[in-house]
Amino acid sequence: MNHILKRPLTELGYNFVDAAQLPDGKTEYYLRDQQRSTSIVYRKLSAQELETLVRNDNTSDDWNNILVSDEFNAQLVQHCHFFGLIRIGKLESYYLEFHNLRQPVGLYNSTIASCDFGDNVSVHNVNFLSHYIIGNEVIIANVSEMATTNHAKFGNGILKEGESESIRIWLELCNENGGRSILPFDGMLPGDAYLWTRNRNDTALQQQFAAFTDKQFSKQLGYYGMVGDRSVIKNVKIIKDVMIGTDAYLKGANKLKNLTINSSAEAHSQIGEGCEMVNGIVGYGCRAFYGVKAVRFVMASHSQLKYGARLINSYLGNNSTISCCEVLNSLIFPAHEQHHNNSFLCAALIMGQSNMAAGATVGSNHNSRGADGEIIAGRGFWPGLCVSLKHNSMFATFTLIAKGTYMSELNVRYPFSLVSNEESTNTLKIMPGYWFMYNMYALARNSWKYVDRDKRTERIQHIEYDYLAPDSAEEILQSLELMELATGRALQQGKTLDEKAFVQQGRQLLTENPSQAEQLEILAEEAENSRRKAYLLKVHKAYPLFRELIVLYAARNILSHAATFGIDSLSSFQTFAKGAKRSAWQNIGGQLMKADTVEGMKDRIRKGKISNWQQVHDVYEQAGESYTKDKLQHAIACLLDNQQLTSKTLTGEKLKKFLEQSVNTLSTITDNIYRSREKDYKNPYRLMVYESEEEMETVIGKLEDNGFIQHTVADLKAYKKRVKEIIKKWEL
Repeated sequence: MNHILKRPLTELGYNFVDAAQLPDGKTEYYLRDQQRSTSIVYRKLSAQELETLVRNDNTSDDWNNILVSDEFNAQLVQHCHFFGLIRIGKLESYYLEFHNLRQPVGLYNSTIASCDFGDNVSVHNVNFLSHYIIGNEVIIANVSEMATTNHAKFGNGILKEGESESIRIWLELCNENGGRSILPFDGMLPGDAYLWTRNRNDTALQQQFAAFTDKQFSKQLGYYGMVGDRSVIKNVKIIKDVMIGTDAYLKGANKLKNLTINSSAEAHSQIGEGCEMVNGIVGYGCRAFYGVKAVRFVMASHSQLKYGARLINSYLGNNSTISCCEVLNSLIFPAHEQHHNNSFLCAALIMGQSNMAAGATVGSNHNSRGADGEIIAGRGFWPGLCVSLKHNSMFATFTLIAKGTYMSELNVRYPFSLVSNEESTNTLKIMPGYWFMYNMYALARNSWKYVDRDKRTERIQHIEYDYLAPDSAEEILQSLELMELATGRALQQGKTLDEKAFVQQGRQLLTENPSQAEQLEILAEEAENSRRKAYLLKVHKAYPLFRELIVLYAARNILSHAATFGIDSLSSFQTFAKGAKRSAWQNIGGQLMKADTVEGMKDRIRKGKISNWQQVHDVYEQAGESYTKDKLQHAIACLLDNQQLTSKTLTGEKLKKFLEQSVNTLSTITDNIYRSREKDYKNPYRLMVYESEEEMETVIGKLEDNGFIQHTVADLKAYKKRVKEIIKKWEL
């Protein structure tokens, strides 16, 4: 039986907060008055204004509780029913227009309880508008219910006074069993979500994160919902406990409940037709439209949900787009793309620059004994068409997975790899360095386009998009050792040697006789949890390629940033290089940070030296400010380590050789970018759908007019020039 309360009509619009729950000396309006940031001076109605309001079929339980500004026009309020304290700003004889919606300024055909209105608002046909503070020049039309409760949390995972812990909203990220749950809050960055989901056995750290969130928001009852200046709300059915920023556009949504919708003039957010969004945070510049369902979620700034997408118990990083598909229990870093109705992502940590193909089912727990598995994928994760993966699996940066059902857990530690499941031979095949050999255009464009698409107006975290960065460089160096070990084992098949001996023999063979290594059956042991063979392909090509990439990584950073740190000669370079050393790095929400920095931050959090989320964000910004120097030192350290040199033994002659080698590597990469795209123009099967080559160029554009290719060619030219200049200047 529904429990219907029957109360006196005289109470409607009043007693928003029970008198017993109010601080001493405070009225039920004290928080409302704190929230209002307006200079409007209100007064009571004049006798003439009251007469006009009554004549226009308006009613009020107490006309003394209708307060207005000096420029209030009573003629512009018609057929409204008021309850409680109402404050109305300037109303002038204008109409407001937005996207061809034209409405007269004023309040019409609405029931309004205890609300404040800014200047020149246009409110039409709102069945019930309760406990909202409405900004200036706001348009609201055809809304069934728009109300705020006294315990509204606006999507934040907090509790109000007297509430039970059982009703707190948690986001169950990365694992369906809730073991990595976090509390959502307005302003949560991807790095915050990542740090909180990790270190689950660190009780002190976990307690501090929860405390940061709790004390960031008031526990007091009685906060009003707000609609910022120039926001437009039309044809929405239900808006309940929603905080709305300025310049937002809400149209045709079915239900919006317990949300913060951040929006501003520089980054306006939009929620469109058929959307149902409950218990979440919507970042600045976000879009959600056409039947989206989002429950227990955070959308970071400039992310999009569209075409029936479902986002549940998940964090979606900045500049990401999810269409049509279903995403559950996942933490997604910035720059994620997922556009296809039949793709599925569940219980996964996806570290950015990722793209999910149609038919990909990544993270289905139905192939394990319990819903407690996880998948972790580094930057640039691209599962191809109809890929099905099993928990638990891990993937290095820029892993491409070919179509297939992968029946066993995977641990792919080789970056830039193609992973394929060869059903005819029942083998797993991993090709390290695939992108550089066969699809350089896609890899390079992936890094370039996300820099171009980063629309964040507030860049607290420095997001790395370059495919050669500390995380991928460390994986390259680690995979070189893995390839040496695997090659040594293949060479000495059947022999029992210690690991160092295998590594030494593998390194010697790959360095001195790669053609012999090509003939070996090299296996990727521990890449798959199965008894079948897992092959490493083209190791004889990947090995020297990865060594060249380390040189390129160092050279590019030296050329780009040496002058920034006063490095203007070989001696100053050698002095700077003394401080260079390799270290572990972590991807903290798309921002690469030294592991020591992260551990130091966590230690300060445990000890209370960092006491709120703002101070955590300050650490991100400080790490971002030092990132260029840290990255340069790391790049130099990687070069020295890989070439078995020190800052003293890195002579001018050797440095010159590395710089010139980097030119050759970058030239090859630039040529491969062109060649990999050229295949699309030379392929007769692509050409056959056009009447002529001219028609094909009309449809898809000319190869020589490709803006990205032109950009890479210009970059190579500039790079060559800088190398010549530095060799001359440093007298190498």
